[in-house]
Amino acid sequence: MARYKTNAKKIRLGKQGGRVKWAPFWVVPKTYGKGKRVHPSRLTRIKRTWRRTKIKNRIKRKEFKIRKSGYIRKKY
Repeated sequence: MARYKTNAKKIRLGKQGGRVKWAPFWVVPKTYGKGKRVHPSRLTRIKRTWRRTKIKNRIKRKEFKIRKSGYIRKKY
């Protein structure tokens, strides 16, 4: 990655970083019931880290074309 990042790239990386966080603690009893002990990371949909998995740019471009045409559908 480049030494100096553009603002657009920083915003994109920041959004992706926020999506990787664990689910809130109150979601576990709401989903599984009061007595169930489950780790909040189990409910997190996207499991990605900056070392292991990168952001797919191709999907982003495809998503942009879909949004431009008027039909919005999330890929991930």
